[in-house]
Amino acid sequence: MDLGLTTDQDRFRQEICDLLSSEPVRAAIEDIRLRSSVDEPGMLDIYRELGSRGLLAVHWPTEYGGRGRSLVEKSILTEELILHGVPDIVHTSSIDYVGQALLTFGTQGQKERLLPGLARGEQSASVLLSERGAGSDLASLTTRAEPDGDGWRLHGHKIYNMKSHVADIALCAARTTESSVKCHGITLFIVPMKTPGVIVEPLWCLSNDRYCDVTLGGIQVRADNVLGAVDEGWQVINKILGIERAGIEYEAKGRKALDVIMRHARQTGQLSNAAYGQQLIKLDAQARAGRLLAWRAVTNLLYGDADAVGSAMAKWYVTEVGKSIVGHGTEIMGLGSVLTSLDADAPLGGSIESAYREAPGWTLAGGASEIMLNIIASTGLELL
Repeated sequence: MDLGLTTDQDRFRQEICDLLSSEPVRAAIEDIRLRSSVDEPGMLDIYRELGSRGLLAVHWPTEYGGRGRSLVEKSILTEELILHGVPDIVHTSSIDYVGQALLTFGTQGQKERLLPGLARGEQSASVLLSERGAGSDLASLTTRAEPDGDGWRLHGHKIYNMKSHVADIALCAARTTESSVKCHGITLFIVPMKTPGVIVEPLWCLSNDRYCDVTLGGIQVRADNVLGAVDEGWQVINKILGIERAGIEYEAKGRKALDVIMRHARQTGQLSNAAYGQQLIKLDAQARAGRLLAWRAVTNLLYGDADAVGSAMAKWYVTEVGKSIVGHGTEIMGLGSVLTSLDADAPLGGSIESAYREAPGWTLAGGASEIMLNIIASTGLELL
C-alpha cells in the first residue's frame, strides 16, 4: 500500500496552500471568523477565486468548470480549506453533494445548465432531505410530489437544512409513489429556491452555520428538474452519501482542532504535564489513524469500490475522535476555551469554543454514529 501522494499531487496541494496562505485570502478568512452567526456569509469571494482557477470543483470535467482531476485532488482541497479556516459547508453541499449528484445522475441538459455556475462559485446549492420524524430514517419522509401537467407540485416541510437561506437551488427528496417498501417511490427534484411558495425560516442552533426550516407550499417543478428516474431517488441518495461518508472533512476538522490545542499546550508548558501530555499523544495517534481510514475510503471510491462498511467505519471513527479531541481540548485550555472569537482575549481566536459547539453535529451529519455502527454490525459483521 502506497500511503503517499504522487509528485503531481504534492504540487497540487502546494498550489492550494499558496493560494489560501496569500494575504488577501487570509484577510478574508479573518473577516469571516469575526462575524457572528447572524451575519454569516453565503457565497464567498474565496470560492469565486477558486472557481475562476477551476479549483472549486477540481474533480469535475473541464467543460463544467473543473480541472478533470480525481477524488484525490478533491480530498486534498477539502482538507486544506478546513485546515486554513475557510468555511466549508456551502462548498460541501454545493460541490460534493448536489453537484456530484448532478454530475453522476443528471441529464446532459441539467449538467450544462447547473454545473458551471456551481463550479465558478457564483451559485450555491442546499440539500432538502430530513423531516420531523424522518432524519436518520429518511425512508419515512412525507413530503409528496403530485403530477401536474408536464411537471410536479411539491408539498411538505423540510428541517435541519444547512445554508438553505443562501442557496440558489436545492436537492429535494419527495414521495411520488406509495409503496409497502419504504425506500421505493422516492424521487429527487432540483428545486429553484427563489420560487414563490418556498418559505425559508431560520432554525437557530449552537453552530456558527445556520440551519433552516423550509416549507414547500405546493410549488411547481418542471419535469426536467427531476434528477434520476422517478421513484428511484433512494439509489441516488445512497450513492452520494458514500462520498460524504468517507470522512475527509471531519478528520480535517478534528486535526485542525488538535493542532490548535497542541500549540496552546506548547505555549503554556502543558505538553510536558503528565496529566495532559499522554492524553495528547493518544489523541494524536487516534487522529492519524482516522486520517488513514478516511483516505482508504477515498481510495476505494477512486477505484470504483464503494465500500459502504469501510466508509461507515471511517465516518464513525473520525467524528467520534474529533468530538473527543474538542472535549479534552476545553479541559486542557481551561476557562479561556469558552471565550468566543468575538472576545479579544479568547485563546487562539476562540477556535476551540466554536469547535466545541460544532462537534456534536459531526456525529449526526451524513448519518448518525448509531447508523454507522448498524451498517458495520449488519453488513460488515453480519450480526444483525
